Amino acid sequence: MKLGFLYAGQGSQHPGMGADLYEAYPAFRQVFDTAAEQVDFDLKAVCFQDPDGVLNQTRYTQPCMVAFAAGLTAVLAEKGIFPSAAAGLSLGEYSALHAAGVFDAATAVKLVAFRGKAMEEAAAGHDSAMMAVLGLEEEPLREACEAASGLGVAVIANYNCPGQLVIGGDRAAVEKAAAIAKEKGARRCLPLKVSGPFHTPLMAPAGEALRAYFRDITFREARIPVLFNCLGDFAAGPKTDIPQLLVRQVQSSVYMEQCIRSMAVGPIKVDALVEIGPGKALSGFAKKTVPETPVCAVETAADVEGLTDALKRELDKKEAEKDGKTAAAKRAQEE
Repeated sequence: MKLGFLYAGQGSQHPGMGADLYEAYPAFRQVFDTAAEQVDFDLKAVCFQDPDGVLNQTRYTQPCMVAFAAGLTAVLAEKGIFPSAAAGLSLGEYSALHAAGVFDAATAVKLVAFRGKAMEEAAAGHDSAMMAVLGLEEEPLREACEAASGLGVAVIANYNCPGQLVIGGDRAAVEKAAAIAKEKGARRCLPLKVSGPFHTPLMAPAGEALRAYFRDITFREARIPVLFNCLGDFAAGPKTDIPQLLVRQVQSSVYMEQCIRSMAVGPIKVDALVEIGPGKALSGFAKKTVPETPVCAVETAADVEGLTDALKRELDKKEAEKDGKTAAAKRAQEE
């Protein structure tokens, strides 16, 4: 059974994430402890208790989320559950690349720890905002952003799923674009609690910082197809310039709807989607984008066991069907 792994992005984190997995699975514990050595704060304390209330700060969120995802990926692998393709929302793209073998868990955590700090620094000094726009098509929303551009940067930052887009940039321009979007028929415009104008041109300094940092990082060839945020699809050509795509990703739009669609109905055509990470945001996107494709979210030890049991039942069912067809064919030959 071909599975597509979807890795959650920033915004779904919460205190306590991963605590039960850490207690239940040595594989998770090993990855998590190794990840903790790559950062300059107490990773376990921030993830499991967040006593100082810093988990929602980008420089803490990103390594915590990737450590969680890498540990959970290791648990699933130990149970024989592997992806046939992978994608992730923004930050989650690094977890998808780790799952594809492009870099190990320690490197993934180190990369996003740097990325989180670079993004915070790029956002510093900007009065910025991001808003989810519900119920408006892409073209009228783009027109709204262009109409507001006299006040600063306002662009579509995320294409999440049908009926849900996100705009970001300078606050005045984003608020003006949201007002115009409502006039054009948007159902709602919801401010997002984020610490910067992510996936907009205002993140260009973070992109340049990453470009320089990547020079000392080894990127291996992906073992499975990875769908990239800035493309909305698999990279074309035999040699994928992953560092360049990641530089581009941090400062340009995320085409998550297209990634999900490409994974489910494209050349790979997975049988089911598995969201890895806290929350169920990507599961919601998938249900709206490819409703015919089964999707489940895995966050807890109970979710892991539930997925394992479900896949075993599916495998047993297919084996029984295969045996039945073989028996029927044998009887036909005998007759």
